[in-house]
Amino acid sequence: MPSTRFIFGFHAVTSRLRQNPNSIREIFIDATRTDQRAQELIKLAENKNIHVISCTGSKLTSMSGNDRHQGVVANIDSSSNDVGIDDILDGLTEPARLLVLDGIQDPHNLGACLRVADAFGVHAVIAPKDRAVGLTPTVYKVSSGAADTVPYISVTNLARTLKQLKEQGIWIFGTAEDAAHDLTHFPISGSVAWVFGSEEKGLRRLTRENCDQLVRIPMQGDIESLNVAVSAGICLFETHRQQFLG
Repeated sequence: MPSTRFIFGFHAVTSRLRQNPNSIREIFIDATRTDQRAQELIKLAENKNIHVISCTGSKLTSMSGNDRHQGVVANIDSSSNDVGIDDILDGLTEPARLLVLDGIQDPHNLGACLRVADAFGVHAVIAPKDRAVGLTPTVYKVSSGAADTVPYISVTNLARTLKQLKEQGIWIFGTAEDAAHDLTHFPISGSVAWVFGSEEKGLRRLTRENCDQLVRIPMQGDIESLNVAVSAGICLFETHRQQFLG
């Protein structure tokens, strides 16, 4: 049977309407929202033949589990966009760009990583099923629609998945403060998967051992580490710069 999930916020719901409307079962909107933004969303939903239900803000909070829903919640079939790694790689006509997140449990960090992934053309974000936040309503909202444009793939065994990616010719790169190579002086070419761990613990031992190379992000200030989404953005930009900007 299809599984149910709620997403909330205007960016998340509007993006889902445009990217994958068939996955939306119905949309709930706060009866007090009569502004232009709400009317435009209702019109878009009606054009997609999706039922819009007027309700109270308290009901939206109960459904979404969050009071920052902006007055709109969508009930979606979360199984409608399931995709595997092979599905992604088999359809590529260019070098793969992947983002692997090991142990990210903060929904705001995952949402921000998805936005970064979308910005730099990442083909998929990969994360373990355990010890990871997954696609929660908050992740959808923070991602501002990127959760619908970048495939998110949950895997049972991350170390095994990294080995499989290497067997398919994909370079596995990770970051570490003690790495010998500086990111800005490290050549990046071909298919690449960047791996990042949690801010608290970094990369787990097995994940680290499966990296082909570890690099460090050059920093000049007093802060010892960066937010995972910031680190991912820096590494993905450098990859983009070397591969496409020269």
